[in-house]
Amino acid sequence: MIRSMPSLPNVALLAFTLPLLACSNSSVPAPPGLIEVGVVTLATQPVTVSSELTGRTTATTASDVRPQVDGIIQARLFTEGSIVHAGQPLYRIDPRLYKASLDTARAQLENAQATLFTAQAKANRYKTLSDNQAVSRQDIDDTVAAAREARASVHQYQASVETARVNLEYTRVLAPITGRISRSAVTPGALVTANDTNALATITQLDPIYVDITQSSSDVVKLRQQLAKGGMMPTRAAVRLKLEDGTEYGQAGTMEFSEVTVDEQAGTVTLRARFPNPDGVLMPGMFVRVETPQGVMPNGILAPQQGITRDVKGDATALVVDANDKVVQRNVVAGQAVGNTWLITSGLKTGDRLIVEGTDKAKPGAAVKPVAVKLGY
Repeated sequence: MIRSMPSLPNVALLAFTLPLLACSNSSVPAPPGLIEVGVVTLATQPVTVSSELTGRTTATTASDVRPQVDGIIQARLFTEGSIVHAGQPLYRIDPRLYKASLDTARAQLENAQATLFTAQAKANRYKTLSDNQAVSRQDIDDTVAAAREARASVHQYQASVETARVNLEYTRVLAPITGRISRSAVTPGALVTANDTNALATITQLDPIYVDITQSSSDVVKLRQQLAKGGMMPTRAAVRLKLEDGTEYGQAGTMEFSEVTVDEQAGTVTLRARFPNPDGVLMPGMFVRVETPQGVMPNGILAPQQGITRDVKGDATALVVDANDKVVQRNVVAGQAVGNTWLITSGLKTGDRLIVEGTDKAKPGAAVKPVAVKLGY
């Protein structure tokens, strides 16, 4: 049996069609899988709301060392810049004149006491003789008055002795407080007076030390309103401080009080904090930044910063995964940074699954595969 061969045009058409079918079958893509995104489930927690404010350090106590008597400085008894203690001698003024005044007052007192002894004895004898009418009533009255006058003179000279003794003690100029003393404004041989307006030296107490902080009055009013409404609770958390170069100060402080008046020109209220300063790192007049706790938000929501982005207008947005595992974009209000998180005051709630990984791949409305992640903070 003789088989007929296909015509040449049909063979050519078949050879052309087969490769096309093969290419078409091999290029068909597989159905795409769901994009995996890392999510964090948000929950409410107590959050301490803080503000970073500026302030300056000031000494808790400062005292000028001044002379209280006139005289020549004989010696300086301290090392400039050292720590001195209350009652420690700092200067010695020439005491010879004041010692002589004390000796004179004591001699006058002894003379007055002798006069009193004689006058009192005479008055006592006259009182005895008055029963026998040996002396007149006038003589008795005169002796009694003389005895009283002598007693008053004794009291007067006792006061003079005390004054002279105090002046002699003032020739030793003592430290009024404990603290670090400045350089001396006088040298041995200098004449000083009790009414001198210039201090011999200044003693400053640096441990503890105060930090005076300024906060706008509007922020203070807003905080008090939140406290009054119950949206925030008062706190006694420690105050933290940063030095001028931005480094953290190792000691925590406590808030002492807030002024009750507002600076009319600056519109600010002054707060005062106390910091321990055992090593003398803080010096009066330093500019510092202080992290001041304002209150505790009992139901605060903290969102990781990598889950919060900004749009072209600068508004904060977040991507969350809804109950159907689809991406939803939210407009949020990020109040302030708390460590590596944002305090969210609007836009997110407890139970929301916030996307923190894969945000560049997640698109609003797209279905995704959420995977819980645990961040390292």
